[in-house]
Amino acid sequence: MRVAIAGAGNVGRSIAQELIENGHQVMLLERQPRMLRPERVPAADWVLADACELSSLQEINLAACDVVVAATGDDKVNLVVSLLAKTEFAVPRVVARVNRAENEWLFTEQWGVDVSVSKPRVMAALVEEAVTVGDLVRLMTFRHGEANLVEITLPEDAPHVGLPIRSIPLPPDSALVAIVRGRRVLTPTPDDPVEAGDELVFVCTVEVEEQVRSVMLGADSVEKTRSRRR
Repeated sequence: MRVAIAGAGNVGRSIAQELIENGHQVMLLERQPRMLRPERVPAADWVLADACELSSLQEINLAACDVVVAATGDDKVNLVVSLLAKTEFAVPRVVARVNRAENEWLFTEQWGVDVSVSKPRVMAALVEEAVTVGDLVRLMTFRHGEANLVEITLPEDAPHVGLPIRSIPLPPDSALVAIVRGRRVLTPTPDDPVEAGDELVFVCTVEVEEQVRSVMLGADSVEKTRSRRR
């Protein structure tokens, strides 16, 4: 993919490096000359430009990008970049960084944002994911609430432990996309059994989250989780 990242601070550079290592072409946009440090991510294309200026975005041909990441430390700038990327250049995918939790409600499709990433939310999800067994943890939201990435760590008494995936009656609008088993990440197939301790990663709509929880953990899973935490 061709990816443009607005903001060449620590966050923007880290994203750029990760994407480059995964084989993508990355352009870093920075409006402050002192922040231009090509030696930090030499494989990226560095551009001195104001990502909030329409003319600057036209000059770099932003319309040719598959993804734009608004990664500055200013929520107002990230919203403007997202809106321009989507409405003026029809960029297929716009990802925006949310710096202040109270501004998260603004990062919606109306502002051109496909996916917003709030560090407090991600950190909270990672903490929950690390300590929670036998509950559903929401890791990320896609398309403004239409679908979520959720994780369930199976306890030993989960109803489908030892059974193949094909026998698990998952609801419509849900999909098991990965199994983390120890240090391995598995792509699930219908014949794979699920095991106690597996971290199951699903994509599902908000409406069926509770059904996924109930299927994987049992109808009384909420009470069981509460009792484990006492």
